[in-house]
Amino acid sequence: MSTETKAPVLSKKDFQTDQEVRWCPGCGDYAILSAVQQVFPELGIPREKFVVVSGIGCSSRFPYYMNTFGFHTIHGRAPAVATGLKLARPELEVWIATGDGDSMSIGGNHFIHVLRRNVGVKILMFNNRIYGLTKGQYSPTSELGKKTKSTPAGSVDYPFNPLSLAIGAGATFVARSVDIFQAHLRDTLRRAAAHKGTAYIEIYQNCNIFNDKAFASITDKETKDDSALYLEHGKPLVFGKNKDRGIRMRGTQMEVIELGGEFGPGDCLVWDETQENPAVAFLAAQLQPPHFPTPLGVFRNVEKASYEEQVISQIQTETDRLGLGKLEDLLKAGDTWEVGEGAAS
Repeated sequence: MSTETKAPVLSKKDFQTDQEVRWCPGCGDYAILSAVQQVFPELGIPREKFVVVSGIGCSSRFPYYMNTFGFHTIHGRAPAVATGLKLARPELEVWIATGDGDSMSIGGNHFIHVLRRNVGVKILMFNNRIYGLTKGQYSPTSELGKKTKSTPAGSVDYPFNPLSLAIGAGATFVARSVDIFQAHLRDTLRRAAAHKGTAYIEIYQNCNIFNDKAFASITDKETKDDSALYLEHGKPLVFGKNKDRGIRMRGTQMEVIELGGEFGPGDCLVWDETQENPAVAFLAAQLQPPHFPTPLGVFRNVEKASYEEQVISQIQTETDRLGLGKLEDLLKAGDTWEVGEGAAS
């Protein structure tokens, strides 16, 4: 008789905790939590192999509500903690929950370096373009002129474009989705989970208390079909309720064209998320209202050795070359000396 035991079939309920979910009623974080809890059991990975790491902010409550291992770390440092964890335990599935304030401000340095190293972690950045936990100050992604408690006359800061920053840092998987677009968000999460290096997803998340309807143009029923551009690998960039508009390359720039007369779908740019050169993905990340639709989907998806794979390979190579050593031998390597009894201090 076989002694093998099949892994238990998990469900969304298995990833829910007994903790009261303490976000404001109507917050977009609930939708993101629900999507993650639905996708994790689909991945066929034991629950104890998941770790959720967070920093500080509304989004950083995430580990409390996931029935997995987790770390609620300090402001902006989730990528650093997650990197150390992935190096020490590369077999674990490490996910980071962060916000636009946590990762784009105090955590900006850690954010870009986890991306350039291609550490095998998954980053979910909840972008509501406001500081929610500290009650409504402007954030690094707030639009120019944004009036908040900390900028009563309007912000004069030019906002970060998180996708452009990620692509510029060399991220190998970059995507964007929206909290309430559940089918799209779940599909994007699945694709991120399958990526072996750093997978970064910017999630537009509504803060109905301090920045309500920040993304209304792409979420309102009347406007969303004309305001969102879905990036689908191998398909032309066509959008609009009647699929009557598209995006084409004109020289080094992208432009909107009307379809049906002079132009047809064949004139539109065919999306290729696997291009090694990130230039076109970077251009797409620049598209924004009012002159362009908002792109959603996977901007970049390229294969590259992960940081932990290279470190482990390096350690193994040196171990094979030098032979398996002992910690005591390492401590006594190089210039050492003994201090005997009566030696001068």
